Amino acid sequence: MVALLAAVYLVDRLLRMPGRAVDAGREVAAELLDLAAAFHQGRVETAFASYATSLAASSRLQVATLRQVEVFTRTESSSVLWGKLQLPDVVVQARVPVEYVYYLDLDGAWRFELSGRRLTVHVPPLEFNSPALDVSRLEYDIRASSILRDEDAAIAALQAGLTELARRRARELREISRETARHQTERFVADWLSAAFDDAEDHEIEVIFADEPIPGRGAVFEKAVEGAR
Repeated sequence: MVALLAAVYLVDRLLRMPGRAVDAGREVAAELLDLAAAFHQGRVETAFASYATSLAASSRLQVATLRQVEVFTRTESSSVLWGKLQLPDVVVQARVPVEYVYYLDLDGAWRFELSGRRLTVHVPPLEFNSPALDVSRLEYDIRASSILRDEDAAIAALQAGLTELARRRARELREISRETARHQTERFVADWLSAAFDDAEDHEIEVIFADEPIPGRGAVFEKAVEGAR
């Protein structure tokens, strides 16, 4: 009987509440279910793709930039008399500032997984633009020379290979830039969630790249992206 009276009292109180208070209660309930409902309805990834492309104004989301001065070295060896006489090596260096830009493909596979208040975002592999060499500040240096060798030819060969050397360096530096890229991607997703869903602020976001080892599964990498590296 006491429980029945309490229920009747509660209903009566709700009916007597001001309209604004009732509406506010409904809004709070709707907000709490907003993000979860979006996942159940399958509209999260579609909404994100639309938002990301319009905001970035391209299919690439820039997530990390690294600038540093690189020193590339080329050593040339040669011999005469059918290999019996080894000539002195020629060693030349190129010193040049290089900018490395890392990005994510917005047209690639983005997958969202919601578990309670934790949102895991599986993103495409971390890729990079062609490194930008500041040729206006390019300097050459002959570290070892010989009167029997042509240093100018060695410098020309080094110059012709600078772009490929910079791309190799970009691959090496990708892991150094990965955590910066992860943080920037988490911020990007968080800004989108805050703009799209009222209950997004309390969610923890974790970003996992497609080309990084999967925890607990060893160093497994996506073979499909090898050509893009």
